[in-house]
Amino acid sequence: MLKQKLTSRKFWAAVATAVFIVLSEGLGLNIDKDLYWKLVALALGYTFGEAVVDVARAKGDNSTSEGSAGSDNSSGE
Repeated sequence: MLKQKLTSRKFWAAVATAVFIVLSEGLGLNIDKDLYWKLVALALGYTFGEAVVDVARAKGDNSTSEGSAGSDNSSGE
């Protein structure tokens, strides 16, 4: 499971965003606030968008396996 997390693009996008926030706030980098929030919003949008895709994919996998089990039962009767 750890290997799966470390190869996740969502995970690395979140890590990169967190590093960006910490560096910009901690080091006092003079990053334009508009650019700052655009980058944070972009990372959040990507992360939540991919999460929606993952949920849809998981639901599709569940309905496919349930559907095939249901069709097996109905064909056997």
